[in-house]
Amino acid sequence: MDRWLIVGLGNPGPEYAGNRHNAGFMTLDELAARAGGRFKVHRSRAELLETPKAVLAKPLTYMNLSGGPTKLLSDFYKIPVERVIVVHDELDVPYGAMRAKLGGGDNGHNGLKSITKSMGSRDYLRVRFGIGRPPGRMDAASFVLKDFATAERKDLPFLVDRSADVVESLMERGLEATQNSFHALDLNISGPPR
Repeated sequence: MDRWLIVGLGNPGPEYAGNRHNAGFMTLDELAARAGGRFKVHRSRAELLETPKAVLAKPLTYMNLSGGPTKLLSDFYKIPVERVIVVHDELDVPYGAMRAKLGGGDNGHNGLKSITKSMGSRDYLRVRFGIGRPPGRMDAASFVLKDFATAERKDLPFLVDRSADVVESLMERGLEATQNSFHALDLNISGPPR
């Protein structure tokens, strides 16, 4: 069976662990827990976990250079771009919402910009973990590098779980079915998609 490459975006190190920018890492940690496995450092400059269905990867190069490890792993495991799923934080999706899409621009997200450049294509699947816009005049770059707010943290485990559900749905059911199930859900609607 052809495997998937699931790449969670974030920055390595404990000082970044709770940042909004690390929503991709958080989702990959949940997927690893579901698989009953542990990440190990790989020579591709990523933490890696191989499962029967997917290769889970958390690049250790910091967000802006995520493309190098992604391309190396795609080549090493011979996984085509259409079987790559990138999980990332998204300013233009409200907090509590998840969106799945294929391709598109990077919308100023340096991790996506790096992956698109390294892969030579933007035609990979994305799980967009909504973090919403910064309050007031706060700079977007500062906002993504701050931890989730106290009020947000109470819902965060639920949202990370939902983000992992979106990834699994993409692998098992495809893009359209996943969009139909998850795009109608938001933070105020609990329970599994129908």
